[in-house]
Formats: sequence, C-alpha cells, structure tokens
Amino acid sequence: MRVIAGELGGRRLVAPEGTTTRPTSDRVREATFNALTSLGVLEGATVLDAFAGSGALGIEALSRGARHCTFVERDRRALDALRENLRRCGLAEDRARVVVGDGASCAGDWDLALLDPPYAFEDWSELLDVLAPAVAVCESGASIDVPDSWVVVREKAYGATVVAILRHEPPPEQEDPA
Repeated sequence: MRVIAGELGGRRLVAPEGTTTRPTSDRVREATFNALTSLGVLEGATVLDAFAGSGALGIEALSRGARHCTFVERDRRALDALRENLRRCGLAEDRARVVVGDGASCAGDWDLALLDPPYAFEDWSELLDVLAPAVAVCESGASIDVPDSWVVVREKAYGATVVAILRHEPPPEQEDPA
C-alpha cells in the first residue's frame, strides 16, 4: 500500500494486522481521488477520515492538497498503523489530528468526509445527517440509501467495493407565505 499521488506520492504505508480493517486498494483510491480532484474539492479542504484504519484515505487527501485531516479510529492495531503512517509521511499535528473514537459520532464542519466503515454498516442516513459536509465519499459493499439532502455525484463499483461520491444539498428554505 502506498500514497498514490501528490506531495507524498510513492510513500509506503503500513496496514494494521488482522481482519478488523479492510484497506482501500490503490486502484480504488486512485480513481476516487482523481474524481475528487476533478470536482475541485481537495485543495485547501478540511477533511474527516472516519473509520480511518491505516489512514490511507486521509493521507492521500493531504498529499493532494487538503489543508487538514482529522482521523477517527477506535481499533488499537489500526491506531498503531495510522500513527506510524503519519510519522512516515512527516505529517505534523498542524495538518493531521488523530481522535480515538467511533467514526459514526464525528459531527463537525467538514469540507470533505471520507467514510469507509465496515461493510456491515447500515446507518448511512444517520451518519450523513450528523456530518453534513459539502462532499462525502462513501465506501461500502453495496449501493447505499442516500438521504434526501444528498445527491449522488458519482457511484462506481470496483469488484466487491462500491464508492459513492455525494454532495450535500439541503432543501431550499421555504418562503413564508404571509
């Protein structure tokens, strides 16, 4: 596993041992981040990498121009790998922050949320309603049900992995008829 492109391109990353995390393949990360770059959402972005695992998604975002990334992970082995990857890439606290916790409880004002929970995860609507960033990348084992306030910009299957890029578009404010 490696950083695909950008200022950290080519850097080797470690993955946590065991089967509790499922690293996103280089091919899927490359296609996803090429799409995000073409949408113009990475440069200067504040990013959330929920369910971070090794941190490969958030590190790729930082490498391609994001300003800051908050990594959220609760698995001890994944946290060890994540911290090692941040060290290897020389990403200091002014650009990267690690939070020990559940990726589904990360309310905040993010430009981009990278959401790669376990494939059995089903609370997408609740998660997206709490986050409400401008753009979310949702990686899953199947197409997800998208809440009304979100629009699918792109969805593509890569074998058993489905990646959907969503844009948050809250309904227009209703005018007072009075």
